Amino acid sequence: MLRRGKDSTQSVLVNFDVDRTAVVAARRDPRAFEALYRKYVAQVYNFALYELRDPHAAEDLTAQVFLRALDGLSIFREQSEPPGSSFRVWLFQICRNTLSNERRRVRRHPASPLELAFDVASTDDVQAEALDREQLSRAWEQIGKLPTERRQALVLRFVEEMSTREIGEVLNRSEGATRVLIHRALQTVARQIGRGSDESRD
Repeated sequence: MLRRGKDSTQSVLVNFDVDRTAVVAARRDPRAFEALYRKYVAQVYNFALYELRDPHAAEDLTAQVFLRALDGLSIFREQSEPPGSSFRVWLFQICRNTLSNERRRVRRHPASPLELAFDVASTDDVQAEALDREQLSRAWEQIGKLPTERRQALVLRFVEEMSTREIGEVLNRSEGATRVLIHRALQTVARQIGRGSDESRD
């Protein structure tokens, strides 16, 4: 944008925030926020992944960040010097705050030793690996026998690696109901695998 100076023969180039147009459009129509999401989602996700070291947790946190940004867009104000983006800075401030909240949550609800043990894969024992493959095969066999919605929920979670929020949207359920659905499906699979193991020993 050109703005006239005191001397009418001179023009001063005034740069606005590089994301101003997209921000203004998103304020008018929330659907336009997708342009900002597409521009920064990879950056926010990579930052969250580096901090959390967990792809699923980083995915969930990234979703929280953009939802909070969309909700707070009306109070966002440009602050950085051009040609930078104060929106990008603001977005990462939201990300940092969300990460802090997540760390506090984890400290209040630490993983139990049993949960941690399940996260550790055994790679130094060939027999253990063979057993794992056999157990995985039995698990998918039982998953295939689940009712449609439960089966789809597990496939979306563990094959497509969707978050529970995304799965809920696919299944037209709330996020809480989706978590319960997945939990119950896993319980059913575990029970069926247990019964199969008992029968094989008889």
